[in-house]
Amino acid sequence: MQIQITGCMFENMGRNMNTKSKVIVLPCKAYDEERIYTLMKEGMAQLGGLDNLIDKGEKILLKPNLLKKAEVEKAVITHPVVVGAFARILREEGYKNIVLADSCGHGTTKQVIQGTGMDTYLEKYQIPAIDYTKGVRVENPDGVQAKEFILPKELLEAECVISLSKMKTHALERITGAVKNSYGFVYGKNKAIGHTKYPSADSFARMLIDLNQYVKPRLYIMDGITAMEGNGPGSGDPVAMNLILMSTDPVALDSVFARLVYLKPEMVPTNYHGEKMGLGNCREENIEVVVVEENPSTSAVRDEGSEITGREKQHQNANVSVDKKQIGIDVVCNVISMEALIEKYGNPNFNVDRTKVRNNVWTKLAKALNIFQKKPYIEPDKCIRCGICVNSCPVPGKAVDFQNGKNNPPVYDYKKCIRCFCCQEMCPKKAIKVK
Repeated sequence: MQIQITGCMFENMGRNMNTKSKVIVLPCKAYDEERIYTLMKEGMAQLGGLDNLIDKGEKILLKPNLLKKAEVEKAVITHPVVVGAFARILREEGYKNIVLADSCGHGTTKQVIQGTGMDTYLEKYQIPAIDYTKGVRVENPDGVQAKEFILPKELLEAECVISLSKMKTHALERITGAVKNSYGFVYGKNKAIGHTKYPSADSFARMLIDLNQYVKPRLYIMDGITAMEGNGPGSGDPVAMNLILMSTDPVALDSVFARLVYLKPEMVPTNYHGEKMGLGNCREENIEVVVVEENPSTSAVRDEGSEITGREKQHQNANVSVDKKQIGIDVVCNVISMEALIEKYGNPNFNVDRTKVRNNVWTKLAKALNIFQKKPYIEPDKCIRCGICVNSCPVPGKAVDFQNGKNNPPVYDYKKCIRCFCCQEMCPKKAIKVK
């Protein structure tokens, strides 16, 4: 029997677009659990505290980015230490009914987190990782682009959702962050089908805005200590950005992310449509940035009885995990201008698509004829013929297939290809690039 639900299942106040959105920036150069925990805790205080966002008795679902099984240091998934630190805060604040889940691109929640350390944190804080079991069709009559979704039953049973995204590039939307992380709310194979229903960057972005407005996550946290640049979101290169971002406004958060990598926020479709459709603020004058950082004058750690200073010089690699007893971590909070934020923490060399999209008669004609567009291609020497790209292709009849047999790399039929780049996202060997 097909279950059908009408209207939004998640009660939350709509965003007041006349007020500034607050984005919290937590500078942190290593996946140091104690420091992340301390900074996050103060970051939550700057957002008004958990008590003002979540009732103690609510059923909470944590939604990290679990695109596919990958080594943590490759920056494909949300780092386990970030998830663990936030889980610890929830437990210490008295929240009891918590689960963690994602509709992964390949594999299940339990499969993807196994052996990453995230499973260890969840066990420590007694938070079950659950695999979604059933899709439920829900109507979204107020949607601009999407009038219905198929969402997991377990998601609909939650009363509060927390998004824990990863700072990464994206072939279709330029970047994937707070807004795009919500695509993991769509159940199973319906994610692939969604790419055929919303094949352009703009239609896909509008669908994502509708989805965020339907589910209404209470809080968005972005792990950007080690981000992914280049061929993201699954095959890019790790790069140290040394930041965690927090906000209740996903558009403002993603707009700050864009500015930090010297990408005009309005060039990101989810930012442009997100503000236009009322999900959040994109413009600089409507965003307040608060930096919560460790007070350098009081920072110290003890290692086998000796005091160590100059910690920042010791941990230039953002992938380093530190396990030392903390001695009185003190934090300071300062409102900072966007210009000062970018100057201090921005990365102008971050590899992201900054190409301006021209919207004239020639580009429209090229799009209609399916020519002169970005397209995926396979590097034969890296391809292992696993077929994951073929299975990931949502196009009926497949736009990529083993036309020359399974002893040879798959071949693209660009007349069929809708440029969703699912194949590129899911390739386990970084063999698929976009040009």
